[in-house]
Amino acid sequence: MWLSPRSFLLLLAFSCAAQVGWAADAEAQSDGAQQPVQAAPAPSDSLTIATRHAPPFAYKDASGQWSGIAVELWNRIAARNGYDFQYTELGLTEMLDAVAAGRIDAAVAALTITADREAQFDFSHAFHTSGLAIAVPQRSSTVFSVLSRFMSREFLTIVAGLLALLVTVGVLIWLVERRANPQFRRKAWSGIGAGLWWSAVTMTTVGYGDKVPMTFWGRVLGMVWMFAALIVISTFTAAITTALTVNELDASLNGIDDLRSKRVLVLQGSTSDSFLADERIRHRTVGTLAEALEQLAAGQADAVVHDAPILRYEISVAFRRHLRVLPFTLTRQDYGIALPAGSKIREPVNVALLEIIGSDDWPGILADYLGTER
Repeated sequence: MWLSPRSFLLLLAFSCAAQVGWAADAEAQSDGAQQPVQAAPAPSDSLTIATRHAPPFAYKDASGQWSGIAVELWNRIAARNGYDFQYTELGLTEMLDAVAAGRIDAAVAALTITADREAQFDFSHAFHTSGLAIAVPQRSSTVFSVLSRFMSREFLTIVAGLLALLVTVGVLIWLVERRANPQFRRKAWSGIGAGLWWSAVTMTTVGYGDKVPMTFWGRVLGMVWMFAALIVISTFTAAITTALTVNELDASLNGIDDLRSKRVLVLQGSTSDSFLADERIRHRTVGTLAEALEQLAAGQADAVVHDAPILRYEISVAFRRHLRVLPFTLTRQDYGIALPAGSKIREPVNVALLEIIGSDDWPGILADYLGTER
C-alpha cells in the first residue's frame, strides 16, 4: 500500500511522539524504583511529657526527681505500656499551648478537665475529683473573738426560743396548780416565777423537789414535760454546737456570693480564674500560688481561690500558722492527663489508668500525698 507524502510525514510524527512518551515512562519508573515515595514519619520512641510544680500532684523531691499523684500515676501507666519518656517543665499557659499544638505527647500535673480545654485538646479519664476551695487568714483566738460567737444571731435566736418554751410551760403549770397547790401562789408574778423555776429544774433533770404538781392535770403536764425536755435538751445542744462551729469557720465568708466584697487572688490562667470570671466576681491574678498565699498572709488580700488539694498541701507546708482552707468547695473539679487531639496513645493510657486507680494500692497512694483530707 502506497502512502502519500503527507500521510507518511504524519505517521512519522506519531511514531516519534510515542517513542518519547515510552522513554519518559521508563525513566519515571526507573526513578521510582530507585527513590520510593517518602512515607509519613513514625512516632518517636521517646515521649515528651510536660509537667509543672503543683504539689501534691507534681513536684520535685529532695533528689530532684519528679514526684506527686499525677507523676506517680503516669510512671505506672508508662511502665504498663512500655513507654520510654522524659519530663520537661513548663508553665501552665505554655503547657496548655504545647498540648494544643501537639508539641508534646502529654501533660501530667494538676490539670482539671473543662469544656474550654476539651475543645482544644483531649483528656484521659479523670483520676481524681475535688473542687475549688477558698483560703483565708487564720482567725485570732482572742477573748473578744470567743465572746463574739456567743453574741451571734444564731446563738441568741436559740437561747430566745428556749426561754420562750420555759416561760410557756411555767405559765401552764401555774394555771393548773395555782388554786390547789400552795407552792404556786395565786399572784401572777410570784406564781409564774415559781412555774418557770419548776419548768427549768424539770427540763435539766435536776428535780430539787421543792415544787411538785399536786393536781391530776398538773402531774400529767409534768410527765409530758419530762419526756419532752429530753428531746429539747438534745436539740438545743446540737443547735448550739452548730451555731458556734459555723460562726467559728468564718462569719463573713460562707459561700461564693461573699467573695464579691472581698479582695480575691487567683493564679493566672487557672480554672479558678475562669470560674470567677464566669461568675463576674472581681479578682486579681498572680503568677504563682506561693505569691498569692504570701500576699494573703501579709494582709494584702482577703481570700485565695484555687484547687482544694493544692491549697491544703501548700498551707500545711509553709502557712499552717497563718492561713487555713474553708471546709467547703465552690465547684466540682475532675483531674486528668492532657493529650493532643487524636493522640494514638489515648486509648492505651485510659485502659492502664482505669486499671491503676481501681487497684487496691491506689487509695494508699492518695493517702500518702493527701493525708486523710481528700
